[in-house]
Amino acid sequence: MKLTIPTAEIFIPDGKPADEALARTTHLAIAAHQDDIEIMAYHGIVECFGRDDRWFTGLMVSNGAGSPRDGLYAAYTDEEMQKVRRTEQKKAAVVGEYGALAFLDFTSSQAKDPQNQAVVKDIEELFAACKPEVVYTHSLADKHDTHVAVALRTIQALRNLPAGDRPKALYGCEVWRDLDWMTDADKVGFDVSAHPNLAASLIGVFDSQICGGKRYDLATIGRRAANATYFASHGTDTVSSLSFGVDLTPLIVDESLDPAEFVLGFIERFRQEVATRLGALR
Repeated sequence: MKLTIPTAEIFIPDGKPADEALARTTHLAIAAHQDDIEIMAYHGIVECFGRDDRWFTGLMVSNGAGSPRDGLYAAYTDEEMQKVRRTEQKKAAVVGEYGALAFLDFTSSQAKDPQNQAVVKDIEELFAACKPEVVYTHSLADKHDTHVAVALRTIQALRNLPAGDRPKALYGCEVWRDLDWMTDADKVGFDVSAHPNLAASLIGVFDSQICGGKRYDLATIGRRAANATYFASHGTDTVSSLSFGVDLTPLIVDESLDPAEFVLGFIERFRQEVATRLGALR
């Protein structure tokens, strides 16, 4: 496999040959930055954890050079931060028993450039090696530009594949904007209650981000707990931890669908739900 950026890397936690490790993938997360997959795709991680018939692979598109930093990391250069974040991501892969990790190492600017087909090509290359059944990426309603760009590049890359080679399911997941606002009929709920110690460990390993001024460890676990409790108003909690996603599979089944119109449809249905409730109760 030949990836675009010379510093790109395939990391295999259990030391298997790369082609063999990638080929066993059943669940793949395609994310913008190191730690995004632990926040948005824990469902895929825990679905595969401790099993030998399911394997999770994480793919990071950007190098994470522009992350905020403070404390111990305040004086780190972008190059030093890239090394730290890559090491942290590898630690998470070992803890979570991932089958493989891929670092494409593009800059955020490259990932956000719609004319940069190298990002799309590399995603295609990795997908061809993995052939997963389920893919997780960012929500198209996320408020981080690089996250939305990665979701769009992912959709483009999967559309470039023959129909029979595409995954069975593609989900957009919450990071920089939750999906609680969506109508219940539109959102996908992932029960992520299993192994709460693992969930906490995977987020906690990213010390450079947490000590750098962002409590992702508390916020991520707290969001999942809040989702579980506030999902249903007329019933007791059935799960202790819940993450939300949106089913993006129609976008890779029907290439005529416009991603912007697709996500705006969710917003319109939410608007209609609010308007209908207000109208009925006024």
